[in-house]
Amino acid sequence: MCSMRSSGSGAAVPVESVDPEAACALLASEQYGYVDVRMWEDFDKGHVAGARNVPYYLSVTPHGKERNPHFVDQVAALHSKEDRFLVGCRSGVRSRLATADLVAAGFTNVKNLEGGYLSLLKSASYPQPTASHH
Repeated sequence: MCSMRSSGSGAAVPVESVDPEAACALLASEQYGYVDVRMWEDFDKGHVAGARNVPYYLSVTPHGKERNPHFVDQVAALHSKEDRFLVGCRSGVRSRLATADLVAAGFTNVKNLEGGYLSLLKSASYPQPTASHH
């Protein structure tokens, strides 16, 4: 018996993380989806092509962060628990928490994007967005 369970005391759920190079390869293979857990204002400023936006926090204020109580349900509405997808945020902190929540909820093929969207933008493998402004 070697099962890892969270005791509710913040016990760490094992989260698999991938670096930006690996993430680019997975996305390019089209076998992985991408869930962006930033708030919609940030998502609208730029995101991975085909990404689905499910905010992990509803608001972030100087007084604290308000978590989205429906986060797992909203992801479950987009992906089955067997679907393969990456979870990313801006810098990799939120996505690690979000990925842990999803793994704890029974998602089996979800990976955290190490360093977040910022690291993807700096990656040589990431297709740079083409300017569409006139």
